Amino acid sequence: MNYICSRCGKKSDTATLKAGCECGGLWKLDYKPPKFDLDKVDQREWSLFRYRAFMPPEGEVWRDITLGEGMTPVTRFNDDILLKMDYEMPTLSFKDRGAAVLISHCKTIGVEHIVQDSSGNAGNSVAAYAARAGISCEIFVPEGTSPKKIAMIRAHGATCTIVPGSRDHCAAVCREKASQEGNYYASHVYNPFFYEGTKTYIYEVYEQLGRIPANIIVPVGNGTLFLGVMKGLEELAEAGLIERFPQVIAVQSERCAPLLEAVKNSLREPAKVSPQKTLAEGIAIGEPMRGREILEYVYRHGVKMVSAPEEKILEARGLLAAKGIYCEHTTAANLAGYMACAEMYGVPQDCLIPICGAGLKSDH
Repeated sequence: MNYICSRCGKKSDTATLKAGCECGGLWKLDYKPPKFDLDKVDQREWSLFRYRAFMPPEGEVWRDITLGEGMTPVTRFNDDILLKMDYEMPTLSFKDRGAAVLISHCKTIGVEHIVQDSSGNAGNSVAAYAARAGISCEIFVPEGTSPKKIAMIRAHGATCTIVPGSRDHCAAVCREKASQEGNYYASHVYNPFFYEGTKTYIYEVYEQLGRIPANIIVPVGNGTLFLGVMKGLEELAEAGLIERFPQVIAVQSERCAPLLEAVKNSLREPAKVSPQKTLAEGIAIGEPMRGREILEYVYRHGVKMVSAPEEKILEARGLLAAKGIYCEHTTAANLAGYMACAEMYGVPQDCLIPICGAGLKSDH
């Protein structure tokens, strides 16, 4: 199996240790799954690897890596909203979907040490699965990251390096170290195996409900869930399992919205913005590296872009907590974005919202 450069089209074996193409382009995966079919789902496997017939071939390494991630419940919030409870993952966030697949790939190609940058959740997830795989790792996080997320990363045996400055600067520091020292950059943004894990979010919803809701809220920072959701939806559409593509509603923080600003101005690249401090730290990405790819999906499928008002995030978190759902601030921004969308376009009925991360991780 090969990677394909998103910029120049050059192919490279997926066993390469290079994070991207020499031209500066990011890898895409040269892999097309068979048409999705519930009859090919392994009903005996209680993890996202039950869908391995539609995921890149990785042998049997996954059996030693999985922590039982996936199969999270869908819960009704009210008459209009369903919640996908992805904070019920082993490390308490949806990032386990991608990390399980990415670290399985790392183990398969013999990687022994990895580095990664994160606002917290992806770093914690990668650290946990790396520990499971016997792979040492260093996670870079920006200053201001929740102390509880840092504690979780270190509890898995990973080195956690706190970098002064923004989330984007943290990523640049990590990439520079990976390049200088020849470390494997196990990035949830750069490595396309991660999206082969996050697309199972859609597989599960279809298996659980027997359909796809009419409206789907997706938070977008670097786009790790968004890209997986769009891949999954396109695969279901190609298999003839959904007659009408759902209305996807992408949520950004109003204090850091380079993709929303791009759409407002009909740009094909993320707009230049100056990120401001926000409670929605998990999506505060000023320079999304797969921004062009995200925008291609936005224009192709008529995705609505909305911003989560900062003053509505704590209100939304309170509304969720009052129904027994204690989530982190970035997750609450999803509901805040839904509320903003309802004001602008009318109430999105039959809407699915992801509960991405647990509340105790962002109490700071």
